[in-house]
Amino acid sequence: MGVVLRRLVAGLAAVVLVAEAAVLVLVHVVLGKTTSNQSMSIAGMDPNVMSMATYAMGAGIGAFLLLCAVLLAVAAVRDRAPGTFARVVLVTAAVTHGVLGALAVGLVGWGAFAVTMVILCLLVLTLMLYAAQGAAGKPAGGASGGPGAPPAGFGELKPTNP
Repeated sequence: MGVVLRRLVAGLAAVVLVAEAAVLVLVHVVLGKTTSNQSMSIAGMDPNVMSMATYAMGAGIGAFLLLCAVLLAVAAVRDRAPGTFARVVLVTAAVTHGVLGALAVGLVGWGAFAVTMVILCLLVLTLMLYAAQGAAGKPAGGASGGPGAPPAGFGELKPTNP
């Protein structure tokens, strides 16, 4: 059951992140077009610069979310824990979703908060399920004497493993 759950959650998170990337890119395109068509300016900034910055931000966030989705899909297909770089990227995405969720509840509403928190939960659950597996594809802790094994007990005290 653990293998199926890990793969299912990682695959679902990848699909959801691809959908989120598409929605956010579309939102940024609409905002960029609106800024360009209305010749909007904030504090005298050039509307073309603001429009291009909006497009660039949409492309950047879309690329970041697609990178996260690819890393999750690779983890789901291989059923191996993400490497160090992938974990850093996924933790960054999780923290970003936490902050965006806090902002969304005040600026957009509870629906946006709920969607953002579902994505956050999928990211954290994926990281936790693969953390229990261990980075090398073996259960966390390893065999005694292995590189991931806890140190031998000192006298009467022995380390515990949850």
